[in-house]
Amino acid sequence: MTKDRIEREITIDASVEHVWAVLTEPEHVGNWFGQGSPAQIDLRPGGIMELDHGEHGQFPTKIVTVDPPHRFAYLWASGYPGDVAVPGNATLVEFTLTAEGEGTLLRVVESGFAEVPVPEGRHEASYESHEGGWTDMVKILRTYAEQAGR
Repeated sequence: MTKDRIEREITIDASVEHVWAVLTEPEHVGNWFGQGSPAQIDLRPGGIMELDHGEHGQFPTKIVTVDPPHRFAYLWASGYPGDVAVPGNATLVEFTLTAEGEGTLLRVVESGFAEVPVPEGRHEASYESHEGGWTDMVKILRTYAEQAGR
């Protein structure tokens, strides 16, 4: 089995539009994924979204897909803080949002680990680290989305 792809799904008690806002608006991203200050986001294919991952560094992700309010994807060079994410140093993170009653089914897929070398001393960029990380992050995202704006 190749450790190349991580998939997580979670149901969120909030509308697709609200979850989209949580995934793409600076003040929300800065809270559920960052250090509390608004993230810098140029929300367009080819744009940059700066993720502040605290002690692990700043990550200028490259946005690949913006299809409101259902699909959002970016390249993330998690082993290379400060470097713009490009093919060869980055994995692809894809979010898909589907209405489920009055809530949202959120699916997160991160792929491409087999093609990206993990630099010495950057274990947090490994498949194993992200596998556990996404398990935690979708729960954090759900809690944040269900509480934000209420």
